[in-house]
Amino acid sequence: MDLVELLEIGQQERDRQKGIRVRCCTAAGCQSSQSEAVKDALESAVKEAGLQEEVQISGVGCMKFCGRGPLVQVEPGNILYEEVTPTDAASIIAALNGGAATAEKGDPNHPFFTRQQPIVLENSGKIDPERIEEYIAVGGYQQLYHSIQEMKPEDVVEEITKSGLRGRGGGGYPTGLKWATVAKMPGEQKYVICNADEGDPGAFMDRSVLESDPHRIIEGMAIAGYAVGANHGYIYVRAEYPLAIKNLQTAIKQAKKLGILGSQIFDSPFDFKIDIRVGAGAFVCGEETALIASVEGKRGTPRPRPPYPAESGLWECPTLINNVESFANVPAIIREGAAWYASIGTEKSKGTKVFALTGKIRNTGLIEVPMGISLREIIEDMGGGTPNGEVKAVQTGGPSGGCIPAELFDTPMEYDSLIKLGTMMGSGGMIVMDNDTSMVDVAKFYMEFCRDESCGKCVPCRAGTVQMYEMLNKILKGEATLNDLEQLEALCAVVKATSLCGLGQTAPNPVLSTLRYFRHEYLELLKNNSDSLNLNGTSKEASALSR
Repeated sequence: MDLVELLEIGQQERDRQKGIRVRCCTAAGCQSSQSEAVKDALESAVKEAGLQEEVQISGVGCMKFCGRGPLVQVEPGNILYEEVTPTDAASIIAALNGGAATAEKGDPNHPFFTRQQPIVLENSGKIDPERIEEYIAVGGYQQLYHSIQEMKPEDVVEEITKSGLRGRGGGGYPTGLKWATVAKMPGEQKYVICNADEGDPGAFMDRSVLESDPHRIIEGMAIAGYAVGANHGYIYVRAEYPLAIKNLQTAIKQAKKLGILGSQIFDSPFDFKIDIRVGAGAFVCGEETALIASVEGKRGTPRPRPPYPAESGLWECPTLINNVESFANVPAIIREGAAWYASIGTEKSKGTKVFALTGKIRNTGLIEVPMGISLREIIEDMGGGTPNGEVKAVQTGGPSGGCIPAELFDTPMEYDSLIKLGTMMGSGGMIVMDNDTSMVDVAKFYMEFCRDESCGKCVPCRAGTVQMYEMLNKILKGEATLNDLEQLEALCAVVKATSLCGLGQTAPNPVLSTLRYFRHEYLELLKNNSDSLNLNGTSKEASALSR
């Protein structure tokens, strides 16, 4: 395979495409609403209308507006249909010749779409993820060729460094610095791992990317392998994502067949292969050292650091670990240049971020927005606010994050600003809550999750999450005193400071953030039961309850 052959494949695919293209979302969200049946009905309707030469029906990845699925889009014209059923198919095809469609039309000019800036999701909902030819037709794998044939490994690392890309898995560690560390490590064997163990409640960003554009991840990983000197990659994906696994397996097979993966890629000395490892759903395996142990066939538990995986990772070899979204940014950075990417976002948070917008909000789905956009723009303009009442808070960062009250919605969405608020960017889950939501109950939900997902290796997390959960339950039952509240805060501090890995260290965040911004809800639960509390007659406790 050389560049000429690659470009020929792309041109042949463009020539194959027909004048009218009807795209039907077949990602997991829409599949759960029978989108495959919709696609079959559309194909039957085209055949019955005798339009096989003019109209092409394509199954594509996520179209982002997940709460309105199944979604169907017609090009040209950018016509969007929402909540499509198989019985709507015939009228949609008839509408191509001036008829009226029974399906409800969506608004492609809605702020939900127009405020987005797709980089990671630029192909999502536009190409068939099961056809490598469609990925190549939109420029796929050209950046891998460019990197291997026209750049030195250190040039690729420098480009990623200059772009300002930070890890999209939650911690925000500078991606270029991580690549540079692995690249300079001695040793013939190095590995690249894609962390696709997305486990945060309400998060489906990585799943959607893997389902919708799997070749993008393969290309990003291969470029990373060339840059750091690795010849073997692993994608660690949870078993709960069967469609993502299926599409990845298909994509890897197709890339191997064309010689884009394997030996002497693009007639160069560079070899790179990718294997899939399916995780059993343990949340702790999202932590990189636990993930490595799981790939090695061991129990997925974290280990102390240093040494870091960049120095001694998979089978004690230097290992580069990035998450799905981080790798998905790489081809665009190589194509457009570091300066282009660095011009998007803020001074310390470059580029865009993909969020799964869910909860009590009108417009749910997948959004990709530039770093620095305010929460208010996301919640009110793009999300359309809550259906009933007012938005009370937004939870970001999953079990490792925290809750942000409505009065702070003008905060820009960037790493450092969120940390100051006691939460974090996380992988990109964003759950909206209205005034009917009990924030103490929210804290209990996340603590129950952390308790159940603790690997049990260290005492602070193993025992501390259990005790924090029981204290929250006691508060909700109206059986707690102010002393219990003080003990809860003290225990949060201990677990945060002494746990072995990130799961335990960040487990108290939902509790601490709700105590910080919604302390009155905790005190109200105590106040309502003040007659049964043991206050010891102290004026300090009594005055706290009266506030």
